[in-house]
Amino acid sequence: MVIYLGRQRIMRRFIPLSIPNFEGNEKKYVNDALEQGWVSTGGAYITKLEKMLADFLHTENVAACQSGTSAIHLSLVEAGVKPGDVVLVPPLTFIAAVNPVRYQFARPVFIDCDDSFCMDPEKFRQFCEEECRFSEGILLYEGSPVKAVIVVHVFGNMADMESIMDIAESYNLRVVEDATEALGTYYTEGRYTGRYAGTIGHFGAYSFNGNKIITTGGGGAVTAGAGIVDHIRYLSTQAKDDPHYYIHHEVGYNYRMTNLQAALGVAQMEELPEFVRRKRRNYELYEKEFEDFGLAELLPFRDGTCSNKWFYSLEINRDKISASMREIITLLEQEGIQTRAIWGLINEQRPYEGEITYKLEKAPYYASRILNIPSSTQIMKDEIRFVSDKVKQVLRELAID
Repeated sequence: MVIYLGRQRIMRRFIPLSIPNFEGNEKKYVNDALEQGWVSTGGAYITKLEKMLADFLHTENVAACQSGTSAIHLSLVEAGVKPGDVVLVPPLTFIAAVNPVRYQFARPVFIDCDDSFCMDPEKFRQFCEEECRFSEGILLYEGSPVKAVIVVHVFGNMADMESIMDIAESYNLRVVEDATEALGTYYTEGRYTGRYAGTIGHFGAYSFNGNKIITTGGGGAVTAGAGIVDHIRYLSTQAKDDPHYYIHHEVGYNYRMTNLQAALGVAQMEELPEFVRRKRRNYELYEKEFEDFGLAELLPFRDGTCSNKWFYSLEINRDKISASMREIITLLEQEGIQTRAIWGLINEQRPYEGEITYKLEKAPYYASRILNIPSSTQIMKDEIRFVSDKVKQVLRELAID
């Protein structure tokens, strides 16, 4: 941040929210891809990245693609979601998790979250039991088949997958895990001990956007059952059946990751364990800084899981602070700290006005209370103290007497 005092130019400390970290072999591998001439949707780095992801996640097969959004879209296509079908979705997440439902001309129904910000399995169950009819192996809502449920592991916090999978399987629903923020999160207890986010449901979607724990600039990946990933990979390359005569037997998509992106991703995967270690360490530092601070609480992650702790969330005490989130963010920006609010509820966005919602209570509660604070892997201990001190200072100034 630059400020001016008269004619004097003064550099001021600025701490970003979440930025990419290029400490490894990124330039080396990208230059190698350039020198080889393999820059587009083919090349050895794509294959290598897919193998590295599969090994890390302990899954058989991974298809790299253009984005987390395309990963979700391809999953819905493979799940057989058709126009008029119903897909159960969360209201409190990035809108890209829900837009692919519309790409398929299907209907989203918004199910409330629990205190993890992830889908509430009890309300998921209640919706299926009380609002739907199960006939001949098909769950029907207002006469339309309910085909799938999209479960987002928000900010790296694992959803209650044991409950969600039990409910989904009892109603023959396909589960799409949106693990775009949760690469590296896994269960440490229960039926899915050792299983990573994105490898439990029928499909798993990952994002490598610039603010994610690893980045390929833009990019994503899909996991699914044996054989299914190969078909998803085929769809992502325009469903080409004959590379010489350009024969196509299905409608495909231009969703394949480029070799340049994958070269960046291979270097990032080499650094992923260290990035996760830093995220967890920095969360612990913030935890100590905000201990017993009455105006905001650093929210925990689900018990029985080991989270990548991608984003850190402060819950603002609305009994003592009435200022809008925009005001809080603006004041912190003036102090050289970039923060952000949690998303606006998707069901309140213009494209989704009037869509069905089910027992939304926790989602609107948290939508007005959550402030995300800087969480880059490069952030230093003194910067964490600086952020914490400034956040406390601003909130104290705003507190109601």
